Amino acid sequence: MNRRVVVTGMAGITALGDDWAGIKEKMLAGQTGIRRMEDWEGRYDLRTRLAAPVSSFETGTRFTRKQARGMGRVAEMAASATAAALGEAGLLEEKALLRGGRVGIAYGSSFGSTAPVVGFARLMETGNSNTITATSYIQMMSHTAAVNIGLLYGISGRIIPTSTACTSGSMGIGYAYEAIRFGLQDVMIAGGAEELCPTMVAVFDTLFATSVRNHDPELTPRPFDRNRDGLVIGEGAATLILEEYEHARARGATILAEIVGFASNSDGAHVTQPVPGTIRIALQQALASAGLAADDIALVNGHGTATDHGDVAESHATRDVFGRAVPLHTLKGHFGHSLGACGAIEAWLGIEMIREKMVIPIANLEAVDPACAELDYIAGSVREVDAEHWMSNNFAFGGINTSLIFRAA
Repeated sequence: MNRRVVVTGMAGITALGDDWAGIKEKMLAGQTGIRRMEDWEGRYDLRTRLAAPVSSFETGTRFTRKQARGMGRVAEMAASATAAALGEAGLLEEKALLRGGRVGIAYGSSFGSTAPVVGFARLMETGNSNTITATSYIQMMSHTAAVNIGLLYGISGRIIPTSTACTSGSMGIGYAYEAIRFGLQDVMIAGGAEELCPTMVAVFDTLFATSVRNHDPELTPRPFDRNRDGLVIGEGAATLILEEYEHARARGATILAEIVGFASNSDGAHVTQPVPGTIRIALQQALASAGLAADDIALVNGHGTATDHGDVAESHATRDVFGRAVPLHTLKGHFGHSLGACGAIEAWLGIEMIREKMVIPIANLEAVDPACAELDYIAGSVREVDAEHWMSNNFAFGGINTSLIFRAA
């Protein structure tokens, strides 16, 4: 069985807003979501003071107390994005379908909410458990987003939690695609979410991989730029509703895009340093999955973390696969690195841009690092792009690589 898989709903929450029209307006005006975190000063022993927070999202305001009792911030953002995506797909009130066993979830985050961790740490250090509640673990577990979405909508199909750091969101979309393609489900709720926490910033800060342009937040991160000095951590969520093509047509759904290929592999070499050779294989496997040649791809949405080794490795692997200066774009200059959410946010906004036949330039890219491979980096101004097929790639700690291929509707 090899069924077609289409996108019928999508929504998200980002540092620049939670609707495409508003996000696009800010991006076109040259704005990014990067901020100096003044409240970190004197509180956390970090080199960086930069992040891309979602300041517009308040927890505890979108769901009932009963619904939200097992939700931390990451699950609330995931559930909110899912509600909006289901609404766009026309499925929010289709309770019989949602609970009928043919709808599943593939959703990821690097971690759950981090606040409850303090309570468990206190227990280990002092033996005191008075800050641990019955829902502390539910809020912090790595599959909290997938589970809470399932509970909220009574989903009884398969649940695929993807907690693979920076590929969590794209892997969720990929596994959802495969579940429908091979006949295991008819509809999948797919995506990723992440909440901002200094502990996640510290992971990269200790590796000297964070940007320290603390007084110039508007100038960083700088993906692929020769003057880049590291990444900036962000947060957010995005959900795509994937559906079997005939199922979508039968109910008159609007088809926003089609997913035609997916691949994932691992380097098996180094826990933090990406390997161009295995990245190349992942991209080639995605093309094979889609039955496409490299020349069929009009645009690549790259990972683009703005780290020295990451940008160089990714760019050379991409050049090796395409054998030409394929147009390449990344959104991390605008939203920072939202870890488990980035692949889903990039898929959502990538579809939105392609539907409008335009790509907004990479933020802060002024001069490409000569160590990066020769590609057509989209920088400086908006690019008109009429793409039938495009690719979206993400790479994570542990050497995990993902590649998704989309077709315009």
